[in-house]
Amino acid sequence: MTKLWGGRFTKGTDVLVEEFTSSISFDRRLYKEDIAGSIAHARMLAKCGIIAADEAEAIIAGLTDILADIEAGNFSFETALEDIHMNIEKRLTERIGPAGGKLHTARSRNDQVALDTHLYLRKEAVAVGQLLCGLQEAIMETAARFPDAIMPGYTHLQRAQPILFAHHLLAYFFMLGRDFDRLRGVWERADIMPLGAGALAGTTFPIDRKQVADELKFGRLYENSIDAVADRDYMMEFLSFAAILMVHLSRLSEEVILWCSSEFKFVELDDAHCTGSSIMPQKKNPDVAELVRGKTGRVIGHLMALLTTMKGLPLAYNKDMQEDKEGLFDTVDTVKFSLSVYAAMVRGMKVNAPRMLAAADEDFTNATDMADYLVKKGLPFRQAHEVSGKSVRYCLEKDKKLTDLSLAELKEFSPLFEEDILEAIKVETCVAARNSYGGTSPSQVKEALAGGREALKRQLAWLDTHRKNGI
Repeated sequence: MTKLWGGRFTKGTDVLVEEFTSSISFDRRLYKEDIAGSIAHARMLAKCGIIAADEAEAIIAGLTDILADIEAGNFSFETALEDIHMNIEKRLTERIGPAGGKLHTARSRNDQVALDTHLYLRKEAVAVGQLLCGLQEAIMETAARFPDAIMPGYTHLQRAQPILFAHHLLAYFFMLGRDFDRLRGVWERADIMPLGAGALAGTTFPIDRKQVADELKFGRLYENSIDAVADRDYMMEFLSFAAILMVHLSRLSEEVILWCSSEFKFVELDDAHCTGSSIMPQKKNPDVAELVRGKTGRVIGHLMALLTTMKGLPLAYNKDMQEDKEGLFDTVDTVKFSLSVYAAMVRGMKVNAPRMLAAADEDFTNATDMADYLVKKGLPFRQAHEVSGKSVRYCLEKDKKLTDLSLAELKEFSPLFEEDILEAIKVETCVAARNSYGGTSPSQVKEALAGGREALKRQLAWLDTHRKNGI
């Protein structure tokens, strides 16, 4: 097959080289972006007098027909044509004749593919953002369903202090909120229009880049033609966002997996979100959580791969940069699938509140509150800490809980203890007392839920505005 760029060459491309350098197997998914960019480019060429108006009309009609063919499954992609750009251009020329060959005037595949990926990532950032908000909604709904459930909070995976289960879940809500903020930054960096940069130096034709940007609803133009074709920051930023997001989901997955175990018995996942064993009939495995935890490594790997690819490249375009897409596409798919299935899993989760409360009550999670009680009676904190620690050691020797101790026993450790100490170290009292801003008290969690709902409204409003910039 004669290559569109073959004029300088005296022999055909080796078949293995064709297969090795071809990207059509994965970049075909950019067909909609490629056609939208080409239509905007053709309109601009006609308006600037670079091609005739009837040629532009033929190009646009031909591209519209090709779009319909692709979406109907009636388009045959050819490896020998290398990529989505050449596959579409070749078919266009076959359909409308020489006018199709004028479409590539004043552009290069370098700025063309940059445009395609900017359009694609801008669109997918909104789609991912919608799913991210959906998971936040699921977390908030689940937290609101169990406003009074008390569980042990952990440090070093050791029981530390009693907290509300809702408070624990909302920690992930606000983590995801920061992820959403990062995603907005991705969208802003994707919202820069590169077409018109040519191969790297701009073009000799009197083009109007702003017209193309306006038609495709870009907010900004690249100010340097070399940067326009060499930049992959927006992709690296998306992969970084995705890696951090998946780390957050992986941490929640680890907790869900622990909580589902017989050793914890804090939650039970719905049967629809678990699988069984081929040999052990009793098993109910939290496969969704485990797979999300596993896929996190894959997403992190794609970030590392692109960072490594880009780190040694001189300006401007290099064929190495073809390696940017497979990891990006896989990350988009992985993140969207993970968010979708995770939201349903969180909504279907059953909480074993009595078991959580018993765990919080078993392991001296109220020891800090005992120390705080003595501080409020005037004892310096370090001394109060020691008194509480000795009380815990005594309970361990006697196989008791702090709330099992009599006032007489407690006064052996400090004369400052009064009758109200036993009420002060009940786990319910301990939770309610942590009323500092952002704390675990019921009133603070209620405020956090209200604040979260407002934040979610703002996020959804942003998505609604930016969804209109899609193609």
